[in-house]
Amino acid sequence: MEAPLHHPSDGPPPRAGEDIRTTCAYCGVGCGIVATPTGDRTARIQGDFDHPANSGKLCSKGTHLGETIGLDGRLLHPMIGQRRASWDKALDLVARRFRDTIAQHGPDSVAFYVSGQLLTEDYYVANKLMKGFIGSANIDTNSRLCMASAVAGHVRAFGEDIVPASYDDLDHADLIVLVGSNTAWCHPIVYQRIRARCDAGAKLVVIDPRRTETADEADVHIALRPGTDVALMNGLLAWCRDAGVVDDAYLARHVATPDAFWNQIADGNDLWSTARTCDVPPADLKRFYELFAATPRTVTLFSQGVNQSLAGTDQVNAITNLHLATGRIGKPGAAPFSITGQPNAMGGREVGGLASSLAAHMDFAPDNVARVGRFWAAPTMATAPGLKAVDLFRAVGDGRIKALWIMATNPAVSMPDAGKVREALAACPFVVVSDVIAETDTGVHAHVRLPAAAWGEKDGTVTNSERVVSRQRAFLPLPGEARPDWWIVAQVGRRMGWKSAFSYDRPAEIWREHCRLSTYQNDGARLFALPGQASRGNADYAEMTPFRWGGTPFADGRYSTPDGRARLIPVAQKPVSAPLERWPMTLNTGRYRDQWHTMTRTGLSPKLARHREEPLVEIHPDDATRLGIVDGGLARVATPQGESLYRATIVTTQRAGDLFVPIHWTDRNSTGGRSGLLPRPLADPVSGQPGFKATPARIAAVATAWRGFVILRGEALARPDCLWATRVAVPCGTAWDLAGNGDPAALDALLPNGERIEAIDAARGSRRIAILDDGRLAAALFVTRDGTLPPRDWLVAQLAEAVAAPTLLAGRAPGVQVDRGPIVCACFDIGMKTILATIAEQRLTDVAAIGAALGAGTNCGSCRPALAKLLVPEGSTHAA
Repeated sequence: MEAPLHHPSDGPPPRAGEDIRTTCAYCGVGCGIVATPTGDRTARIQGDFDHPANSGKLCSKGTHLGETIGLDGRLLHPMIGQRRASWDKALDLVARRFRDTIAQHGPDSVAFYVSGQLLTEDYYVANKLMKGFIGSANIDTNSRLCMASAVAGHVRAFGEDIVPASYDDLDHADLIVLVGSNTAWCHPIVYQRIRARCDAGAKLVVIDPRRTETADEADVHIALRPGTDVALMNGLLAWCRDAGVVDDAYLARHVATPDAFWNQIADGNDLWSTARTCDVPPADLKRFYELFAATPRTVTLFSQGVNQSLAGTDQVNAITNLHLATGRIGKPGAAPFSITGQPNAMGGREVGGLASSLAAHMDFAPDNVARVGRFWAAPTMATAPGLKAVDLFRAVGDGRIKALWIMATNPAVSMPDAGKVREALAACPFVVVSDVIAETDTGVHAHVRLPAAAWGEKDGTVTNSERVVSRQRAFLPLPGEARPDWWIVAQVGRRMGWKSAFSYDRPAEIWREHCRLSTYQNDGARLFALPGQASRGNADYAEMTPFRWGGTPFADGRYSTPDGRARLIPVAQKPVSAPLERWPMTLNTGRYRDQWHTMTRTGLSPKLARHREEPLVEIHPDDATRLGIVDGGLARVATPQGESLYRATIVTTQRAGDLFVPIHWTDRNSTGGRSGLLPRPLADPVSGQPGFKATPARIAAVATAWRGFVILRGEALARPDCLWATRVAVPCGTAWDLAGNGDPAALDALLPNGERIEAIDAARGSRRIAILDDGRLAAALFVTRDGTLPPRDWLVAQLAEAVAAPTLLAGRAPGVQVDRGPIVCACFDIGMKTILATIAEQRLTDVAAIGAALGAGTNCGSCRPALAKLLVPEGSTHAA
């Protein structure tokens, strides 16, 4: 059995040296990429200057995509248990187990958990199979974890999940407010656009409990108490009402306002009460409020800091209330703007990939269920919403769901209270995982693993944060027996008995069906529609250029509600609990600049590893002093759900009493950094989105007797068995940072066979071992109890040398060696000490001058705030 790998009507297959236009694999900015194959599994990656999202720019992750397209760690064949199987055998087993489970326990005993990494065509087929043929709405997506509150807030305010903004609005705004968004790190290309507008005179306000690198360049930074966004925005709306900037005429024509709405806003939302609730200086609050009131062209861009809250939907509606009440919507440079985290979270929302929606922006109203059922000729339509992510895995754990198919995501790491999720997966009678990676924290629980096509091998469409649909195109052949996700799901649908409904043989067919459904009996009540797209032939689909659907939403003042009017939604600040005796700290989780999700892709890139090589817990100096935590030492973060180790970093950018940890590390690459174990399995009552941003926690120092590192050409024979071990990708191999309390001699088991040279310093408790293979460095192990460890860079470089240098055990080349310092610019691999030396030698005074001298900051721009800090003498203050 063969999947359709290529169709002549789609155009000729890519050739080495041919430019292929595609879309980035990472965030929701949706940057266009030109990929040029240079070998079997290599390609040159450049930004697409013709793509409207990025005009040729790429962030560090996109720039280094070429380092992640090899076959290391790939799942290349279907697996049943630990045995390789044929596609026929694996697909027959999946179809039979799902069919038998449904027959015995009903359609709600099975579920799909899918991903914003899927293409729209993949999403469409999975949603159709579950909701129209299996007859359950138990299909949810990891997008539930990042933007479900934005969806729910849009539906409540506008009647439909519509993002009423585009990147062009940033070019016209005079005030840009970033709420819960470290845009410089998480959406660097959008941040470049913001900075360009600010350089032209616009003002920037950042609302974030942390002083991130985005906040460093703001005109105003509001470091509010976590979870007080509703109070902040209600206070601003009360200020606008008192200042006379509420647009009463717009409200009268286009917005439904509940009778008691303005009385509620006036009650307890004065400046001083709001400042006290949010724990911010009244002067800072007043400056922000005055800026907003005086600036009609305002874009409020929000992300996970708003959405990932137990009151996330209310926080979204506090923002939409502001823009509706002031008439700042449907106009150039004026809109609330939810920016998504994944490359196709929007495409999943369009097809109905959330358990709370049906399809094509339709809910489960009886007429919608009947309409979609007619279109699909579906035998068993779902008639009510299914289980959202947290409840879905709770149902797996208590036995209600007995067969689960997970596609393109790693919930054993990314879900809150991930320890319980693992227990649920281990107890589930039948788990299927479709993935590109052979070994993941989720995949170890699978009864069947199916090899899916990866970025660079997939063909279909994605929709970005501003509703622009772009093509992802294959420029690499499918490796081994890997197949596209749409094909895998369609094959299972056919084997479950629905051959004609899932008879697709190319993604263009699925696209046309998706487009027909978007316009089917759609008289304009739903803004989402793709007219004209259903007539695209295969060749036209292959040549599709980016387009935005929906025009300028709400420019005519008409909304997707029965009466055509938007809604002001009454929302009130919920009490913020005081610190608990056992859990006195507040834990926040988030992303690092150069990593992505659970590092199955970015963890392959040596260059992306340089920015943050280990998972760090950020803590304020006052808390560190009180708790005996030292910078660079280990610390254990614990919550009622679980605990994990981190390397401590002491920073003044944290609020006292708060902690911050990254989300990326897994059991595959670290003994610590398992942040998914820590958050509570609680969710917003409207959206079902978990709250990752304010978990009660505690932290304690962890002592170790020794520390060290091992460097290997290739991978380690086994994971290091010690308290702290974190994998770092390096050129030509891997490194592990190590620390522990046992006998470090046990680490010798990590080393390969070969010629061994060794040096021991008993006084310092140091051992240094190098293993040579035919004169080349194969491995090096450095351990110390009391001494220092050399920088790894030179030793890592030796892995590529044909003959190892004679000074291996010194850890440095003969003579004076230049220390570049920690990497600041990942795009061009430039270290902090190199930058500081250049600033001093050339007397540089601004970020542009650093870029001209070294190139730093001239590609993705995400390191620009860090460069600005290096220009400022320690102890002074910086204003952008």
